[in-house]
Amino acid sequence: MSSFSESLKQYVGMQSEADVACDVVERGGVRRYAQAIMNEDPIFSAPCANNARYGGPVAPPLYPTHMFRRAFGAPDPIQMNAHNPDFDGIVAATTSQGLPEILPLKGYALLNGGSEIEFFRYARHGETISVRARYADISEKETSKGPIVLVVTESEYRNGEGELLIRTRRTQIRRK
Repeated sequence: MSSFSESLKQYVGMQSEADVACDVVERGGVRRYAQAIMNEDPIFSAPCANNARYGGPVAPPLYPTHMFRRAFGAPDPIQMNAHNPDFDGIVAATTSQGLPEILPLKGYALLNGGSEIEFFRYARHGETISVRARYADISEKETSKGPIVLVVTESEYRNGEGELLIRTRRTQIRRK
């Protein structure tokens, strides 16, 4: 195993602090999301027979994964980098979910390697959502185009009572 691999392995298992979404699951946000995904199922909008078993109106299954936005008054990273010619538009907070940057990979290109999602239950209107992420695995692979590094991040989305809603496993492909 190379010293590069060893320097990467120290990140496996690192976990972020829980990050709480700045807004609760609310009807207007759910409406806009449901319209954007073109699924205006009545269970998302108001109490009805089809959502009674969930305790009332719910959000679409993946809605909690899109709730982590910049709060009012928080600095805008795009504006902060408006005059930086080296800024590539990637904002660490949107890709790392509070995990530390993997320093040996600084400057490496970032590609989406896919996502796996486990769904446990719908988020209900009015619930607070939090996320906690961890580096689940980091490995090197040799390809016909040269070496790549696969970074697997696992995130758990929970409601305010700690109930698991969604678990995601996202793979990033990093290369020189």
